[in-house]
Amino acid sequence: MLKKSAAVAGLLFALSPFAASAQEFTPFAELPAGVYHVDKSHASLIWKVSHAGLSNYTARFKSFDATVNLDPKDVTKSSVTATIDPTSVETDYVATAEKDFNKNLATQEQWFNAGKFPTITFKSTKVEKTGENTGKVHGDLTFLGVTKPAVLDVTFNGGFAEQPFSKLPTLGFSGKTVIKRSDWGLTTYVPMIGDDVTIEIEAEFNQPKKG
Repeated sequence: MLKKSAAVAGLLFALSPFAASAQEFTPFAELPAGVYHVDKSHASLIWKVSHAGLSNYTARFKSFDATVNLDPKDVTKSSVTATIDPTSVETDYVATAEKDFNKNLATQEQWFNAGKFPTITFKSTKVEKTGENTGKVHGDLTFLGVTKPAVLDVTFNGGFAEQPFSKLPTLGFSGKTVIKRSDWGLTTYVPMIGDDVTIEIEAEFNQPKKG
């Protein structure tokens, strides 16, 4: 009985869009050109920093926006922009009546100082292809009122001219970079709390319906 159920489940999966999606990506050069917006229900932005050398403390920003202006014929002519709300920072530090760590991290002057600097932005200056599905996105990162270059290592995971569920042109990317927070003036507790910050992004982008 169990074997029969497993076989039926396997057949249903094989016939589903989930199975098809891994096999039927649209060739990159055939994807629709133009502006793609991040699908916030299928995206994450996390960061990690050494905590006294004991662990890589991990947190995330819950509110951000991003666009990709894609040129599938020449990816180096593409561009990326992103805006992050620092007040959306979320950690696993449980808030108490005495201390709301997320709020303190977002608003205190020694940390993200969101009252004075309400956004973190990234604007690409160059897109470089490094492999069949990999590249580097060079850009200007503005944080705490300081703008400095940053480079994001990007993997293109695949794309659809028409995604099976949404029926929209859709792209999927993974990205990673490491920055020194002191370069942007955030030096609180360095080196006990690490200077190097690893940023990891998983994101899907789609084009809105036309008309």
